[in-house]
Amino acid sequence: MLRRALTFALALTGGALASPATDLFRATTTPLLNDYYGWSAADRAALTAQYAAKLAEACVPAADTCSFDTARAVLKDLLAELHDAHTNLRDPEGAERLREIQRDLTVPRTGARVSKTPLGLLVTGVTPGSPADTAGLQRFDLLTAVNGQSAGSGDGQVDGNAFIRLERASAPLTVTVARAGQGPRDLTLTPAPLKARDVPTTTWRGRTAVIQLPSFLNADAARLFLAELDRAKWSGANALVIDLRYNGGGRLDQCIAAASAFAPALYDARTPYGAAQYAAVNGKSVPPLSARHAQPYERRWTGKTSVLVGENTASCAEVFAYTLQRAGAARVIGAPTKGVLNSAVNFIDLPDAGVLSLTTVRAYDAKGQPFPDHVTPDVTVDADLTVLTRDGRDVVLDAALNDLDVSGN
Repeated sequence: MLRRALTFALALTGGALASPATDLFRATTTPLLNDYYGWSAADRAALTAQYAAKLAEACVPAADTCSFDTARAVLKDLLAELHDAHTNLRDPEGAERLREIQRDLTVPRTGARVSKTPLGLLVTGVTPGSPADTAGLQRFDLLTAVNGQSAGSGDGQVDGNAFIRLERASAPLTVTVARAGQGPRDLTLTPAPLKARDVPTTTWRGRTAVIQLPSFLNADAARLFLAELDRAKWSGANALVIDLRYNGGGRLDQCIAAASAFAPALYDARTPYGAAQYAAVNGKSVPPLSARHAQPYERRWTGKTSVLVGENTASCAEVFAYTLQRAGAARVIGAPTKGVLNSAVNFIDLPDAGVLSLTTVRAYDAKGQPFPDHVTPDVTVDADLTVLTRDGRDVVLDAALNDLDVSGN
C-alpha cells in the first residue's frame, strides 16, 4: 500500500512537472512513508497522495520552476495531520543552527538566547562574558524591537530565526529592552565569535543552586551539566533546581547520562529494524543490567531537587524530567510538557538545505511499558509572561522554592 501510494504521488509530481518543489516533496515523503515509526495512526499513504495532488495543483502556474517555499507550505499541512509534534520540517535557517551546534562550530553570536512570544522576544539565557552579558542584557528581559523592527511571534516581526540571521551578519544589533520595573531602553549588541551551543549556567537563591540547562544537542551536554552540578555541590548547595523550561531536547545518550546523576537511567528505543537500550549510572554509560542493579550510593546528587518544565520542554528534556520524577529523585514543577516524551527522531537533510525531523523510535521503560507522551508536573503552575516581564516575578521558580521549603535558606 505504501509503495503504491508513493508511486501515485511521484506520478503526480514527477516527469514533466519536476521542479524544486517536487524534489522537496519527494525527499520528505519517501522517508515518511518508509521509515516513520511514531505513534500516529494517520494513514500516511493516503495523506501523501492527497497532498501530492494539492502540490501538483499549486505548482501549475510555475510548472518546473515551482519553488521550495510552495512545497514547504504543503508539507507543513501534511505533517500537521500526523498529530506528531516530533515529525516536522526545519527551514534552512533553523537547520543551519542545528548543524552548527551538532558540529560544535564557532559562529557570530551576541550570547543572547531568545524565544518568540506574543509580547516580544523573551531572553531565556545569556552566555556569561558574551557581548549580550557585557551590554547588560539579563535573563527574562523582553526584546520588543530589533533594529527598529517589532519583535515577537506576529507576522512580519523579528522572530528567533531572524534574530540568529542578524547575528550571523556580524553587524551591531540595536535592541529595545523592556525590563521589570524599568522603562524601555535601547542596547547595542555586537556579535562576536562564540560557540553555537548554549551551556548550563548557575544562579543562586540562598543556598539553592538553580541550574539552567538549555539543551542536550551537543555531544558534551551531559559532561557540562555534571560539571555544573559538581560545582554547585562543592559550593555548599543544600537544594537544587534544574530549569528545563526552554530545553527542546537533543541526544538520547546525553540526557540519559545527565539524568543518571540522580538515579539509574534506562531508555529502551524500539524501531522496525531492532531495538537499542541507553543506560547510565552516575553520569556514565553502562550495560542495561548494571543500571537495573545499581546501588543507592552510585548517585552524584541525593539532595532535594526540583525540575522546572513548561510547554517548551520537549523530547530529551522530557525524558530527563520523567526519569527523575519516576525514580522519586525530584519533584516536577510547572506546566505539562510538549508531548513528545515517548519517541525520538532522526534528522534527514533535504534539498532546500532544510531538515526533516522524522520520528523513528518508540520509547519504553525498563519494564517494557511505553513512556507517556508528556510529563505531568507534580505541582502545576502556569507561567505568566506578563508577571514575569512586568513585575519580575518568576512564579514557577517561586513555586519550586516553596515546594522545596527552602525559600528562606
